[in-house]
Amino acid sequence: MAWFVLFVSGILEAVWAAALSASKGFTRLGPSLLFAGALVLSMGGLAYALREIPVGTGYAVWVGIGATGAALYGMAALGDPVTAGRVVCLLLIVAGVVGLKLLH
Repeated sequence: MAWFVLFVSGILEAVWAAALSASKGFTRLGPSLLFAGALVLSMGGLAYALREIPVGTGYAVWVGIGATGAALYGMAALGDPVTAGRVVCLLLIVAGVVGLKLLH
């Protein structure tokens, strides 16, 4: 269960990162509220997962999922550049997350 919660929390990290950008410095109410809600849920899930998963592993997986999700969202929805180098780097992050899970 802890790994599932950690995965969902990582996705919520990408949500709050995207909402933070969309809030335009907290000047837009809807994205600002989405940021706050996703942040609280993401941190709460991380805290829950770290009761069973070592902090180094859990935090690295959480950040990896969030960073990869935010980068993919940026490329898919915001026009961020999609280059071979960026894709390879994201695949390396995913490989690291999978490796940490398998070696846990």
